[in-house]
Amino acid sequence: MGALKRTRLGLFLIAAAVIALDQYTKALVRAHLPLNVSWNPIAWLDPIVTLTHVQNTGAAFGLLPQFGGMFILIAIVVVLLIILFYRQLAQGSFLLQMAFGLQLGGALGNLCDRLARGYVTDFIDFRWWPVFNVADSAIVVGTILLVYYVLFVEGAKERAGVPQDDPAPRA
Repeated sequence: MGALKRTRLGLFLIAAAVIALDQYTKALVRAHLPLNVSWNPIAWLDPIVTLTHVQNTGAAFGLLPQFGGMFILIAIVVVLLIILFYRQLAQGSFLLQMAFGLQLGGALGNLCDRLARGYVTDFIDFRWWPVFNVADSAIVVGTILLVYYVLFVEGAKERAGVPQDDPAPRA
């Protein structure tokens, strides 16, 4: 299997794993935890984290709930951009494959909810932070990995004088 096919496969396998875990956990919450009810299966974790079933019509962490329809469009654009530019941006870098795979899976996980239900199911509650879900976590971790890559991997190459790969196709 060629490197390009492995690279694409990595993106889609990571995204598929995120979507599967996200949708499975949300389905469990919807099936077993009433709306706006909290439950903590591990008592000593109660001051730190609990499960709280909420419906989020806004962006990540419940921001801007009045713009739910706009977030469908934004998610579609983000998904298309990741798929279109992934091949040029992430060749040979597992860190970038992971970052883009997490972001793609998270965006698609929440998009599935928005299209099917008109809201996103959130349930991870740290009590001092807005309630979120697996897809939100994947997007945030993917973004952190991307920032790390830009600052410390590409930045280190630049500081060391290593020539940068030109991801743009040559005419």
